[in-house]
Amino acid sequence: MIPDPVSAAASRPSEQQSNSAHNGDEASAAEESGNENRQKRARRRKRPAEESENVTKSKNAKSRRRYGSVRKRKRPHVEAVTLFDVITMGRSAMRAVIGGWMEAYAADREASLLDLITFFIQCCGCKGVVTAEMCHTKGDSDTMDKMVKELVEDLDEVAGLQYKKFLAFPWILTVTWPMAADSMDYPLIQPGSYGRWFHSELCDFVSVLVSQCQHSVLFDSYLMSTLVSLLAELSDSHIRAFRHTCTLAAVKLLTSLIDVAACLSAGVAKSLELQKAQRPSRLKNQVKQEVTQLQEKKAEIESVMDVIFKAVFLKRHRDVLPEIRSICMEELGLWMRSYSSVFLNDRYLKYMDWMSYDKVPDVRLKCILGLQNLYGDPELLPQLDLFTSRFKDRMISMTLDKDNEVALQTMKLLLLISKTSQDVLSSDDYGQLLQLVFSSQRPLAATAGELLFFRLLPAANNQDGLNQEDAHRQETLARLKALLQFYQNSKLHNHVVYLVDSLWDCGGTLLKDWPTLTSILLQDPHSPSLGRGLTEAEEALLVEILVASVRQAAEGPVLAGRSGAKKVMSVREKKVQVEDCTNLTQHFLTVLPHLLSKFSGRWDIIASLIRIPQYFVPESPQADKTEMVSRLLAVMRANLEGHSGADVLDAAARTFLSLCEAETTWCSTARTTRDSMIQCWVDHLKDLLTQSFTGATFSADEETTADILATLKKLSAFHNCHNLTRWNLFDLLSPLLAMEGFQEGAPPEVLKETLQCLCYFVFWSLSTSSETLTSRDKAVTQRVQLRVVSETSHRCLSHSDHSVRQQAFLGVCDILTAHSYQHHVWDPTSWGPLPYTPTPKLQVALLSFVRKNVFVGRDSDEERKVSEELGTEDRMQELHARRSTLAAYCKLVVRGVLEISMAADVFAHYAEYHNEFGDIIKETMYSSRQMDKIESARTLVLSLQQLFERLKREQESGVTPRPHQRVQTFSGIKELARRFAVSFSDLVKFRECVVLIHRSGIEFVFQDFVQTPEGSTPAHLSYLSVLAEFSSKLLKPDKRTLLSYLHKHTCEHLVDLREERWQPLLFYRASLLADVEEAASHGSSDRKQTGRAALSKNKQGSKAGAPQSSSEVQVVHRVSNPSHKTQDQDPKTPSPTQEGVLSSCLQDTDDPDHVDPGHVDPGHDQDDVDVEV
Repeated sequence: MIPDPVSAAASRPSEQQSNSAHNGDEASAAEESGNENRQKRARRRKRPAEESENVTKSKNAKSRRRYGSVRKRKRPHVEAVTLFDVITMGRSAMRAVIGGWMEAYAADREASLLDLITFFIQCCGCKGVVTAEMCHTKGDSDTMDKMVKELVEDLDEVAGLQYKKFLAFPWILTVTWPMAADSMDYPLIQPGSYGRWFHSELCDFVSVLVSQCQHSVLFDSYLMSTLVSLLAELSDSHIRAFRHTCTLAAVKLLTSLIDVAACLSAGVAKSLELQKAQRPSRLKNQVKQEVTQLQEKKAEIESVMDVIFKAVFLKRHRDVLPEIRSICMEELGLWMRSYSSVFLNDRYLKYMDWMSYDKVPDVRLKCILGLQNLYGDPELLPQLDLFTSRFKDRMISMTLDKDNEVALQTMKLLLLISKTSQDVLSSDDYGQLLQLVFSSQRPLAATAGELLFFRLLPAANNQDGLNQEDAHRQETLARLKALLQFYQNSKLHNHVVYLVDSLWDCGGTLLKDWPTLTSILLQDPHSPSLGRGLTEAEEALLVEILVASVRQAAEGPVLAGRSGAKKVMSVREKKVQVEDCTNLTQHFLTVLPHLLSKFSGRWDIIASLIRIPQYFVPESPQADKTEMVSRLLAVMRANLEGHSGADVLDAAARTFLSLCEAETTWCSTARTTRDSMIQCWVDHLKDLLTQSFTGATFSADEETTADILATLKKLSAFHNCHNLTRWNLFDLLSPLLAMEGFQEGAPPEVLKETLQCLCYFVFWSLSTSSETLTSRDKAVTQRVQLRVVSETSHRCLSHSDHSVRQQAFLGVCDILTAHSYQHHVWDPTSWGPLPYTPTPKLQVALLSFVRKNVFVGRDSDEERKVSEELGTEDRMQELHARRSTLAAYCKLVVRGVLEISMAADVFAHYAEYHNEFGDIIKETMYSSRQMDKIESARTLVLSLQQLFERLKREQESGVTPRPHQRVQTFSGIKELARRFAVSFSDLVKFRECVVLIHRSGIEFVFQDFVQTPEGSTPAHLSYLSVLAEFSSKLLKPDKRTLLSYLHKHTCEHLVDLREERWQPLLFYRASLLADVEEAASHGSSDRKQTGRAALSKNKQGSKAGAPQSSSEVQVVHRVSNPSHKTQDQDPKTPSPTQEGVLSSCLQDTDDPDHVDPGHVDPGHDQDDVDVEV
């Protein structure tokens, strides 16, 4: 608000000066009234709202006092002068104040209406002056048109004011406010809860105003005319606050008018029914007159509604502000549902279709939510047939919207359409929509699951001649077959758990009907009561669904790769989960042994069923019956004797780990069974190995080798989850690795499993060091075992079989990482692992393995063709193996097992293999920087210098690389340096690192350089172009220091900046100079008199404005494009010829017109071509 409205009015444009003297007294009185009420509002602790002043006739103030006193008599605690104060008092006080305003309006409508206008302008956050002048030219259309053209929205820069002048008949209103006021800060967009609260209160005010005026002043053809013209004009303003607030008020006004029109329509219908029921009489004529009056009022209301729609909605639904577009579309949905006789047609529905393509998600969301309200009303569906047929494709495509909420609500809309109109969506549409049950967003997948359950799994009617149990079984079987057929047709064979999770909310009863599911699996497939039996593929799939439902009931909907699920369960959900776990434990303790026995020959089904005991709970009543647990364990052990697949063994090992936990009631029985089984396998392996070795030769036949391999797989799988160190597998398996170097060694498969089993042995030995290492001898023995495994793995890195090499590499990396971790967390008060450092040969071998197996190209065109013919899954597995290899090596660097400098080769491939391994290399780089930032910086320098020297050797040798190999170019080295520079985000924190990189680079370029009389350049001079990528990360003081350091290395040499061979030095020097002033302040005098003389001569020539030739200017830009000739050269910029032969790259000058000779046109990129080094 302007503190002095009189002076503010005096500073307005000249056309308003004549009214300021007449209105000064009224403005002062209003200001005093405003000050008094601001003190009252401060005592009530309400949000202050600066009052806008209405400079009009003196009866305005009298009118205010009049309806203010009326409110005071009715509600003593309501005290307000302006209507804006009412918005802070709640809905009940709002009704009382609006009632007082209506009484004041009846007495003096002009003054009261002007207060209402002021209210809406205050709601826009306008803190200025409102001036009104009467318009007396209603009858003269030409004069009105001329007046409308003169209405402006402009600013007065001299007075420091901006104003809007517009027509709100019968007034011409002028709103004036300071230019310094922030038009982006108004109540409707205030942060936090205040903005939402103000939005609600403003909507309530408009609704209450129309509701209380609908039986009186609403139809006086004065209130609505003025209010609609006001809101229409302000909603068309270029000021965001006016446009946003008044658009909201206008559409809410239309919504409130629709309620009035609906009441009038109901009154007309009721009166018509009464008229039909009565005989002809005078009372019937009165009813007829009443119907006519109601219809006239309804027509008047609809006329006002049409004006608001055309004046506000048609313009603002395409507003640049997305909040305004959202408001318009939200209200349009309400209009079409509340007053469908007028708004529910193609004229208005087309806006829903158009705005569904809006780029802002909230606008699209409002369209979908509005359509949900329409399709949810069965009476409106016949009017939506044409729109549905045209809009169906857009709705289906919006289920893939990038905004998750829009996609979810669209799926809910399609689900609603599917339930109300089953023939709208075709089978192809359903096929596209039902695939969303595998979506990564759980809410969307659950809605798609509901559509699947409603569409494909409906409840069947009871069949005649069957009892209730058999009918339920047939119905469940029919549903399951439909579900299995859908899953098989979808061809997503690894996503059963996601399908079950999608169906859990709507079909949980079906999926948790474990008695029926298991009875179907246990029944004879040829039984006549079962009908067409399940195929083997359907049985395996049904078992996966059964296990997935058990997991879902025990663990909840949290799945890897799927977001949107509730992370905290309610009390009711926890109670249901406990009941489900108890039921499944009680049921499967009895049934699971029969299932395992029936499908004992199917390893895929056994691998799934054997995981079910992991979800048992000991609180079940059946858990105390040890005979049932013993029978289950016996059946599991029998199945393990006949299966050696990785899936079965891994699932069995984890199941035994769950059953052997200390807090379970069956742990003793499970541990006894496990120990007996492990002992049997160890004894059997001893006998097999004894028979297989003949002296120093492994001489087992194929059957014995297969038996050894199967036993090793079982021991390795269980050793991964259980501590088997007391069986001393290290001594048992060491002979297999000792014979590996001989020609008659063990097969590669046996060696691989042996290496893995020994690695598990070392892991358990290290993890239990605090318990098992009670003396130094035991610690020495542990280190000897670690050394033996490391040396053996080192030898296996050169094995002919790739799987053996891969296992040896991963194994030795893992045990070295585990040893480093245990050594760091070791408690000095007890015995712990002794220090162990891998030998230099082993370190080199590990790095060589990474080079050969991770950063590799294709050896031949045939191999590339074979790789391209591989499926997507095979290529992903290959990439996963390479990433695992690189991650294992990088962990050695991060854990301190290897020096940080050993990662130089890894860092050198950061840009080249960024898509495949960029995340791993980046994390390694950051972790090493936390360990030792200086050493990490040296490693970056080392990687860049190694690449540069390799490129130089390739160019000097003249060897052309093969076209299928990835070639390192000079541009690639610069890109790598740029990525390294980006990683130094904190300039202060990494200041020393960046300076070190520059100093090392300068030394690398000029070390051991001796200039010959012919004027040669350093061999690594082009490296300065790479080094310039780090200049942007330097602080200004460091740039000065480095300029001096650069001068120290170049001052003894003769440098001719005109020659192209010195352009890298010129470019690097320019990157260190922030501006021309720094070039002048950091210049250094040349030590040779000839250089000084040349410089002085060139200064004089520069001041005299000597002309330049295009060939001279061309030298400066030779780096980026040798054939380019500059057309728009600054006449004040000296050419390289004018600079002369400089003995240093840094020169002293005091000439203000001097420009750095290293100036390069910014329109040319230094990376356009590769530079020969």
